[in-house]
Amino acid sequence: MVFSDLFFIFVFIPAFILLYMMATWVDKKILPKKSPSIFYEEDELTRVAAKIPGFRARNAALVIFSLIFYAWGEPIYVLLMLIAVVINYIAGLGIAAGQRRESRSAKVWLWIGVILDISMLGTFKYLGFFNDSLAYLGINLNAPRLALPIGISFYIFQSISYLVDVYRKDAPVQRRYWDLLLYISMFPQLIAGPIVRYDKVAREIHQRHVTAEDFADGAYRFFIGLGKKVILANILSEIVERCLQQGVEEMSVWGAWIGLLAFALQIYFDFSGYSDMAIGMGRAMGFHFNENFNHPYMADSVTDFWRRWHMSLGSFFRDYAYIPMGGNRRHQMINLLTVWFLTGMWHGASWNFIFWGLYFGFLLVIEKYAIFPNKHWIPKFIIRIWALMAVLVGWALFYFDDFEKMKQWFSTAFSDRMQLNLLEETALTDNFWIWIIALLACMPLRAKLERYAERRLSGKAGQYVMAGSRAAASAIILILCVALLVGATNNAFIYTRF
Repeated sequence: MVFSDLFFIFVFIPAFILLYMMATWVDKKILPKKSPSIFYEEDELTRVAAKIPGFRARNAALVIFSLIFYAWGEPIYVLLMLIAVVINYIAGLGIAAGQRRESRSAKVWLWIGVILDISMLGTFKYLGFFNDSLAYLGINLNAPRLALPIGISFYIFQSISYLVDVYRKDAPVQRRYWDLLLYISMFPQLIAGPIVRYDKVAREIHQRHVTAEDFADGAYRFFIGLGKKVILANILSEIVERCLQQGVEEMSVWGAWIGLLAFALQIYFDFSGYSDMAIGMGRAMGFHFNENFNHPYMADSVTDFWRRWHMSLGSFFRDYAYIPMGGNRRHQMINLLTVWFLTGMWHGASWNFIFWGLYFGFLLVIEKYAIFPNKHWIPKFIIRIWALMAVLVGWALFYFDDFEKMKQWFSTAFSDRMQLNLLEETALTDNFWIWIIALLACMPLRAKLERYAERRLSGKAGQYVMAGSRAAASAIILILCVALLVGATNNAFIYTRF
């Protein structure tokens, strides 16, 4: 099940809202107002939670619908996720017990949990890749071919975040299995992120407050993301299919770059749209997930691009890999290349992702040691052009897992075949307004317009105008999306593969 599915919008979400509202009533009217002590030691969270209604019924409703959501497409792999939560629940308790005794067992439990998490991810995501790579060298292991569980990369990273945050004492250990299951399985961000760090939501599992404004903002954010996905990403995917899959052998130079630009825009609107929907649904329930995108194509360098793109993954590797390895203090170049090798591996079990990761690792090294020290000599627009072209070429490495097609694209993209063919002309002319809207939507125009309107429209009247405008925009987006989704055949999210 995906967020841009009519069943999800008109059946799953209304059913969830109904049960969640009933659970809210149960929490306030039936269950005791004093929340039980869920941590080993009394702390600020426990004291505050004791003054407000509990969240057990609401959390139970969220867990139930999260498991239904995940099981909709892969019922067997729900068991795998439940086992992963058991492993991390036991490891977390072991870490906390070791910390209370001030013994080395805390670190032992941390390593046990992390190794089991990585082993689980490696078995399902990389076993076939290593088997094929060794077979190419003449070593046949005959390893079984395992299907990739949807979202395993995301929930395994969140599991690691939980263990490390508990070990670092950045967040309290979770003593209730069901609440840890809630954190790891929460359906808004389960299958394609953003990667939610445990220390960011630990308090909100037991203490959150939702106002009418929160719900309205969350709903509006959801519809913005839905529009990005259905109106822009899905249509752009058709251009990508025609130019980079069906027509790669007959492309001109223009066609090669049209197809690649369409993919660059598609993957941005697809992934940022999903993140918007996840953040919006979380906000409507009282969870505040971190932003995942910040207009990356407005970046003024490759380094800046990766500060703006998939920010939750970047911050994860920074805090849990790059800094512990030494960060900027020692072996910085090796640390950068290692992290980007891991970033490529995270995206998929294929050599093109490894090359893609190392490609960006080397670009960041070049910027740090060659471009940035001399940037006062280089015009800013030159660095911007460098960044945009470098990112676009990187998307070619990312897109083609077939190296023969990748070779064809590069040979065409840098050739002298300048004559547009009919397919390439129609990709431009038939989708002219989609191109215009997509390029404008890459810029922070909506945010600037809303800030301007809020400054000019003050008081109650201004609030009503803003609320009415957002409601009207949401309704228009929903109507357009429903019209496009009826009979749609291409609606999958790209990042559910990772």
